Amino acid sequence: MIREIGSVIILSVVSIIVLFLLSKLMGYRQMSQMSLFDYINGITIGSIAAEMATELEDYHRPLAAMIVYGITAVCLSWIAEKSMTARRFLNGKPLILLHGGILYEENLKKAKIDLNEFLEQCRVSGYFDISQLQTVILEGNGKLSFLPKATERPATPADLNLNPDTEDMSATLILDGHIMEDNLHHSGKDRKWLTTQLNGLGYPDAKQVLLATCDLNNKLTVFAKNRGAHAHDVLN
Repeated sequence: MIREIGSVIILSVVSIIVLFLLSKLMGYRQMSQMSLFDYINGITIGSIAAEMATELEDYHRPLAAMIVYGITAVCLSWIAEKSMTARRFLNGKPLILLHGGILYEENLKKAKIDLNEFLEQCRVSGYFDISQLQTVILEGNGKLSFLPKATERPATPADLNLNPDTEDMSATLILDGHIMEDNLHHSGKDRKWLTTQLNGLGYPDAKQVLLATCDLNNKLTVFAKNRGAHAHDVLN
């Protein structure tokens, strides 16, 4: 009994390692970016990994199957990258469901989407009146993309003839009490500057800081540990 439990533990660890390596090989994708085949393939590989963890005698069979599924997914991804025709065949192509006030019934049928589901997706995305929409497209990953009419979209600075300053990502300088040396260097700062700023805010030790970010205007935003989700200090 103990021997069998030990075997299950070892095989479980091996299956986890194989799953991790296969995920690295196949690349990272969010669920919303996965095609139907990617989704089914991922479920299949996970099911085989679970079977492998408890298959004490013929574990090499599910292991081989996992590798085959993983390599197949990588090969298909490579083929789709090289060939536009193969990409459309494997991943599907976008379908226009609505454009210029016309609902394309045939495309709705191809997508297996009825009007109730279509209207529900519109409402979920904030469009309770489809007359506000210029175009709705079903993407290859099954997600709907919405283009509102020009008169319904929010005003932009360009519409108002404004030229706002360029914004960029803030650099994370401290994460969970650890100073991010590379980020500090790339932002043109050093430890001396950071220490001076932290001391000015009452943080003599970086370990007291949960998160600290700095933008292009050298504005340092600090979130202290154990102060609650909304406590923060800002120093210009």
